[in-house]
Amino acid sequence: MNATRPGRHAASFRTPAAAAAIALLASLWTPQGWAQGGDAALEPAEPQWGLGVGAAARRKPYRDVGTDYRAIPVLSYENRWLHVSGLTADLKLPSLGPVSFRLRTRYGLSDGYEASDSAALEGMADRNARLWFGGAAIWHNPIADVSAEWLGSADGNKATLQVSRGFQYGNFRLTPHVAAQWLSTDNVDYYYGVRASEARIGRPQYQGDSTVNLTAGLRVDYRLARHHQLFLDVSATRLGSAIKDSPIVDRSNMTSVAVGYLYRF
Repeated sequence: MNATRPGRHAASFRTPAAAAAIALLASLWTPQGWAQGGDAALEPAEPQWGLGVGAAARRKPYRDVGTDYRAIPVLSYENRWLHVSGLTADLKLPSLGPVSFRLRTRYGLSDGYEASDSAALEGMADRNARLWFGGAAIWHNPIADVSAEWLGSADGNKATLQVSRGFQYGNFRLTPHVAAQWLSTDNVDYYYGVRASEARIGRPQYQGDSTVNLTAGLRVDYRLARHHQLFLDVSATRLGSAIKDSPIVDRSNMTSVAVGYLYRF
């Protein structure tokens, strides 16, 4: 495990970093009634929104980049046609039975890196966050919720298939989730490739290829009172071989933890 570099990875409220953490934390929580489930929770009769605060810790796979800790606000909004969660916005389309469809846009601000993040990245061009556009389909059934998402940006495409299931125990709700995410060749090459002009001794030129990441995690929600909720989400991602083989990567997995408090109006 690489030690966290002093100063850079301490809790911070810089606008870009805080927004990235908002996206992470908000994506871990989906507004849903404790006494309701399925489509009724996804199409509220009245607008629902929540405001809270949380903290997140995330480890990126880049060489010599330590754990990033952030304290951030959490914001979510949903009505019959719109669902906004952090930096993800969905336009809800008509459903087909138990399957709902959405047009989706997301700003992946937590993606990429700056060359100053570690000595191993010196001489690399910064890899910037991108705005993603695409769609998603969500199938609600008695066994589990299954979602499929396809997003594209200026630097490739990615597709995600996720399965989750919620279990209610009094005021606790446990939701294990697993996902497989395919990344296109252009996407992997942009974030993990090494261009000829960036090659150095110990960092050869590298061209990425398409790959699949696998993620497993658990979200825990605890209802303190009608409007008050605590949440915890932990997940681990096993990286595909095309990412692990990159000379700027020194880990085979990524981990993230998010905790927080939410007031639901």
